[in-house]
Amino acid sequence: MKRPIGKEELWCYTAAKVVIMSWYVDWVSNNVLFAAFVQFAILGTAGELLGLVASKRKVGGNFAVWFAKAFVWGILGILVKYSFTGFKGFLAALVDKGFLPRACEEIALLKAFSLSVLTNSMFGPLLMVLHRSSDNLIAKSKGYSGIEKSLATLAWFWIPAHTVTFALPYEYQIGLAALWSVALGIIMGFTKRRG
Repeated sequence: MKRPIGKEELWCYTAAKVVIMSWYVDWVSNNVLFAAFVQFAILGTAGELLGLVASKRKVGGNFAVWFAKAFVWGILGILVKYSFTGFKGFLAALVDKGFLPRACEEIALLKAFSLSVLTNSMFGPLLMVLHRSSDNLIAKSKGYSGIEKSLATLAWFWIPAHTVTFALPYEYQIGLAALWSVALGIIMGFTKRRG
């Protein structure tokens, strides 16, 4: 029989969590673009690998190929960081000029949803085409077959996911966006599973 967690263990766990999260917030706040690059390079690549595993396809490519993919993911992370920042200003301008109701800035959940819709409808397709183009360069291939499935994820996955992302404090948004890449990689891997 397991013994219950004692007060000392709970205190140690809580203290460790506070220290780690404090370090994380300091790191992402003081290294804005580098932190975006690192988080996406690691987590985006992990999502891609886990997607291959979930689909039961062979993980191919040598170290140089996966290093190039990680580098591309890192660059995409920087672009996402810029877009997250820019679309906050865009939303504020649309509200200020009367193109959207004030509620889109004043109600937290509506603001998060509005930011997600703007970001994913205007920047999302460009990001996906850039990602596919870079993958084609790395693989020395051509074509955009299947990109419509990626574009569809903007509606059914990314808009809801980034609504949650934009509801979080600023410091956690890029980290969660990178984690969503892992989740989507696994989901898409299962949809491509070969029996």
